[in-house]
Parts: sequence; structure tokens; C-alpha cells
Amino acid sequence: MTRRRLLLAVLTVAALAGVAYVSQETESAASKMTTAAEKFCDSLTKEQKAKGVFAFDDTERTNWNFVPLQKDGKALRKGLTLGEMNAEQQQKAKDLLRAGTSDEGFTKATTIMSLESILHELEKNGSNVRDPGWYFFSVFGTPGGKGDWGWRVEGHHLSLNFTFKDGKLVGSTPAFFGANPAKVMNGDVKKGLRTLPEAEDNARDLFASLDDDQRKTASQAKQFPEIEQAKPKPNVGDPVGLPAAKMNDKQRGILTKLLEGYAERMPPEVAKVELGAVKEAGIEKVHFAFHRDDDKPGKPYTYRVQGPTFVIEFLNVQEDSAKNPANHIHSSWRNIKGDFGLATH
Repeated sequence: MTRRRLLLAVLTVAALAGVAYVSQETESAASKMTTAAEKFCDSLTKEQKAKGVFAFDDTERTNWNFVPLQKDGKALRKGLTLGEMNAEQQQKAKDLLRAGTSDEGFTKATTIMSLESILHELEKNGSNVRDPGWYFFSVFGTPGGKGDWGWRVEGHHLSLNFTFKDGKLVGSTPAFFGANPAKVMNGDVKKGLRTLPEAEDNARDLFASLDDDQRKTASQAKQFPEIEQAKPKPNVGDPVGLPAAKMNDKQRGILTKLLEGYAERMPPEVAKVELGAVKEAGIEKVHFAFHRDDDKPGKPYTYRVQGPTFVIEFLNVQEDSAKNPANHIHSSWRNIKGDFGLATH
């Protein structure tokens, strides 16, 4: 694998969890994203705007996906790719992405993009295009302090979506992060790298802390289904598993750490509001549900964390591109009442 491919600059934005109006606490993040989006759109040519700028009410806005979404080497998703931008435009895209994420979240997102270089090497002559430049930016409506607008960045294993109303950030879900491989086990340059360890370790620690009766309640007979794409509202039903009300203080502390691991992908002020909403709705109402075949490495497992305002979905059931079993993560944070700011419109 060439150093050039591994170091290819790919910019992405982190997951802000879906929530209702983001108050003054997060207006800084909203303002930064608005300014960055204005500059990004201003830098585009007419032809580029035709590919990357849509009406706010375009059905494409809720058509979110995290799979490769391609056929015969041609993209089936819409938007303007990093590869279609010049250096100045890529920098403006980078500014937009940084405005919508924490430092840690930005690193995770760009690492996800960089994993495409590893997949390119592992899947020689494969049917999918594996290219860190194949991440698509879309703006919906006109960025500014009045009216509705939004923006999205997505590609393989990444889909981050933001909605604004009159200068306020009113939606930051669906927020999807994935990783293939979950842990780099082949090659030398990035061997041992784990992109999303907080999504794995905290959930496993929580399950390991449960007593026998608690495990019976938390354990699910079947693994959770794949996260549903292209839908504006999660179809997860009522919460299942063990409620935090039946956990001890130590276990609730691990659960909180798990939630924080997802929230800390967001700008700090947004994370604070999101976690505050979880607390206000009642941490005791948050349910933890877990499925695994057994506790040996390389065995599939899934979990769900669901409260009145949000749902976290996680799967590690697929082999990676080097055929290492259960080394391929899908994870998301969604708004129970509806993503894309629908809960506030």
C-alpha cells in the first residue's frame, strides 16, 4: 500500500446526535457550520452546484445511505465528491466538516475515509470502488440565518446529516459511523488501528458487569437487524432489554460512558445538550439490549441502547475484507421522534 493513498486527505464530519432545537448552548456550532457552508457553496462552479446543491424539500435530503451504493464503477448516490473538487474547495469542505464535529469525531470520520485505501488493497479486482475521494457533499436549501436548510456528507460507512431552521441547528441525525476493518489486522502501516473502540469496549464492559438475572433481561435471542437506511425515522419499536433503573450505580456509570462515547463525536456544546436531553428524559428509562453468539473474539454481536429521545444501534457481525470474522462495525445515533429535524418541523 502506498503512503500516498494512506495519507490522502479525506474530510468528513462527525456525528451529532439527533435532537430538537439546539439552544444558545450550540449556536456557536450552528453559526460555524452556516458560515462554512456559505463559503463552500460560493466556491462551487455552476456545474458543481448542479450536482451538490438541492432544494430543501428535495426527497434526496432524507435518502441517507452508508453502503457503497454503486454499480459497475458508477455512483448511485447524489452529491459532489471530494475527488471532483479542487484544492481550495476541498479546504472549504474541510472547514465545513470541522465546524460540525469535535476534534475526536473529525479524526474518526477521516479515519473511516482512509480505510477505503486499505480496502482498495485487500479487494484487488473487487466490484466496489474503494476510494477516499468518494465521499459526497450535498447542501439542501440556502445556508443562512433565515429559513430552512441542511447539509450532508456521506459515503461508505459514513452518513452525517444536519438541519437548520432560522439559524438554529434543529437536527443532527441520522449520524452513522462504520469501520471495515474494525481493527486493522493485516499490513504494517496501520496494523492494530481501531477506529471506534468506544463503541465496542464500553458495551462489552457493561454486559460483563451484569449479574445472571440482569443478563437474562438484557440478552436477546436474535441479533438485531441491520440499521435501516433511506428512512427519516427509526423503526425500532419499543425499547427492549435491561432498563437503567435496574442497574446499580457502577453499571449506570458504564452506561453513561457508553453514551458519552457516541456523543463525544459531536462538537462539545452539542454533546452537552444531547446528553442533557437524555438525562432530562430520565436515564433510568434508557434500555440496554445485547446479543452475542458467545464471548470469544471474532464472534458476531449486536446491541441497542434506547431511551425516550434517542436510539443507538450497533452491529459487528460481518467479516472484514481480509476475511477476519466479525471485524466490521456499523453504528448509529438516531432521533426516536424523527431524524432530519422532523421532530421540530
